[in-house]
Amino acid sequence: MTHLWIFYALISAFTLATSDALTKKTLRNINEYLVAWFRLVFTMPLLFLLFFWVPVPELDSTFFAAFLLALPLEVIALILYIKALHCSPLSLTLPFLSFTPLLLIVVSYIILGEEVSLRGGFGIFLLAAGSYTLNITKIRDGFWEPLKAIARERGSIFMIAVSILYSITSPLGKMAIEHSSPLFFGIAYFTALTCIFTPIALWSAKSEVKNFFASGAYKQLAAPGFFSSCMIISHMIAISLVQVAYMISVKRISILIGVMYGYIFFRETQFKERLLGALLMVAGFALIVIAS
Repeated sequence: MTHLWIFYALISAFTLATSDALTKKTLRNINEYLVAWFRLVFTMPLLFLLFFWVPVPELDSTFFAAFLLALPLEVIALILYIKALHCSPLSLTLPFLSFTPLLLIVVSYIILGEEVSLRGGFGIFLLAAGSYTLNITKIRDGFWEPLKAIARERGSIFMIAVSILYSITSPLGKMAIEHSSPLFFGIAYFTALTCIFTPIALWSAKSEVKNFFASGAYKQLAAPGFFSSCMIISHMIAISLVQVAYMISVKRISILIGVMYGYIFFRETQFKERLLGALLMVAGFALIVIAS
């Protein structure tokens, strides 16, 4: 199996982390629905430009079934993700995204019949454990603190649901890719997602929309949107080349890159405390590369 997927998966991780960092740096007091919406909107120019060079494949019933099943789940996941970040601390919500690669070992086998080797499975586990540890900003409070917080933090429950939904949408997306093409699916899928999310965002932030446009704040999301579109393109290509569980695990390296951005640009602390998580992720990445 070619290792070209690793190149695209790492690009996907880098561009996702960069998009998130730019979003955090430029907009801190804007309604989160508007931020999510306009970042989606600014992914469209590059995707539309690519559309003129992407052949339209012959589409069958399997493509439409996977597309239509994944899309509403993606919308729900996006809304829950926004709610999780809004109502609970990042340190008690983001760790649960590390569950997605573990769930994919089972879900991608059920949906796609994909199997991972024992070595690859252990690599996925190490990457998941590392990303979980990276997100615990107060590691002194205990490794299990995010799990203990489930009972008192709604955001934790929301993010668990997001993790489960992503473990379903990822293999469904690959199924649609296998019955179309990576770039065509990425363009069609995120265009549909943007169209559906637009009225949701405008309704949820109706009292702030006028000021959002009048102040020109939306322009600051152009760069995050561009990097997000690069993430979409590289994600779709990478996931078409390898097992979904491997690709999503490597993409979680975006969390490690995000920690580095936080230390360099936002002077966030606890960098040394996260070294263990970084080492676990590197070890897991190495095992997945060998296994694939």
